[in-house]
Amino acid sequence: MSKPVMILLAAILVLLQYRLWLSHDGLPSLLRLHQAVEKQRLDNTELKERNQVLAAEVQDLKSGLDALEERARSELGMVKPGETFFQIIDKPDEQ
Repeated sequence: MSKPVMILLAAILVLLQYRLWLSHDGLPSLLRLHQAVEKQRLDNTELKERNQVLAAEVQDLKSGLDALEERARSELGMVKPGETFFQIIDKPDEQ
């Protein structure tokens, strides 16, 4: 092969290597995208688990009175007829 052809091929090789390793749309960009996809997968997994817990809680509230009663007692402070509600208040630490 002639010398100018070899120089041209070497220049093309250098240019392609530059684009692969150093340009904004090369390998570093690909690695950032892989990291973003993995983070999104983890977030999606957490959200799916949370959705499953919430769906189970909704189903429990729709089907059973026990969960509804428990929620009314804990969140709304409701009591059954004939029950006495006691609230214990701690004294703040005196300094």
